[in-house]
Amino acid sequence: MGDPHGVGIVGLGFISRAYLETLAGHPAVRIVAVADLDPARAAAAAAAIPGAEAVSVEGLLRHPEVTTVLNLTIPAAHAEISGAAIEAGRNVYGEKPLTATFPQGRSIIDRAAAAGVRVGCAPDTVLGIGTQTARAAIEGGLIGRPMAASAVMVTPGHERWHPEPDFYYAPGGGPLLDMGPYYLSALVHLLGPVRAVIGAASRLRDVRIIGSGPRQGQRIPVEVPTHVTGVLEHADGALTTLTTSFDGVGTTAAPIEVHGEAGTLAVPDPNHFDGTVRRRALDDPEWRALEPRAGYVAAARGVGLIDLVRADDTRPPRASGELALHVLDIMTALLRSAEEGRRIELTTTAERPAPVPLTPAEEWRSALTVRR
Repeated sequence: MGDPHGVGIVGLGFISRAYLETLAGHPAVRIVAVADLDPARAAAAAAAIPGAEAVSVEGLLRHPEVTTVLNLTIPAAHAEISGAAIEAGRNVYGEKPLTATFPQGRSIIDRAAAAGVRVGCAPDTVLGIGTQTARAAIEGGLIGRPMAASAVMVTPGHERWHPEPDFYYAPGGGPLLDMGPYYLSALVHLLGPVRAVIGAASRLRDVRIIGSGPRQGQRIPVEVPTHVTGVLEHADGALTTLTTSFDGVGTTAAPIEVHGEAGTLAVPDPNHFDGTVRRRALDDPEWRALEPRAGYVAAARGVGLIDLVRADDTRPPRASGELALHVLDIMTALLRSAEEGRRIELTTTAERPAPVPLTPAEEWRSALTVRR
């Protein structure tokens, strides 16, 4: 593969730890620079990564060894940082959502295309054996023709555990834009792109109370809907019902179910890489676990960036900017549908990413080119 791919990380908050566990020391990439609004946090991160420098954001974008910028800032800053990286001629891989608004996301993709650089975006959890085994089962005909699906995410809200949860309740946050990308990316892998949506939403509380950390007990404002539900019309005719909520204690519903003419699949939580896929056939009253048959085994946050680094002209990145833009289109259209009370046709589509062959952990964690 030649020299490791140079990566600079902007934003060293909570989620950066998971990325660093995967990327620091991986032979395909080298973290050469880190930046954060808090210089002390950047310095501490750099001290733990051999060869990394703590620099300003501007210094990171100008760093001669940075080829790809890993954008781990809050959603409100995604467009600014990704746009600056593109202007500097760098590839970008970012946390979800792609940007806080659809026009921003469209601009990022268009500017990257004009500059000849790549854009990738989380979630990459859907590249693990959970979602990918379910996709392989569908494509292998185990449930017949897919007819419908359901996707459900219900929690009481991230302020219960996150010490700095403000951005979850600001524009660009909420249960749909925060957690929806996992479910919607999985659904595109499983059932293909979406052509139209119908949505409904509510916000029944104006404040939330932080439950942990140094700000415990502090009240924060809620500026976005906290319960969003809707119907997705997939391009092939299948219908998905979607619920994302920060207003419930829990649920017994499967994270995703896909219903076909000959059976149903229960798909594990797309916020995780692994999990057991279960199938119930039309003529069998029992749910049967499926053996893993596709996906990156024991994958972790950052595998999508590694997948992007290893992509080429014959196989685009699987966690691509184009897929993230389509997911953002779905989410913002659902919110607009809820506000306007009408069905909305999407302005984007996306090719289903290439399926991930069953890839052992030692293979994707090595410097070898993985199977396509």
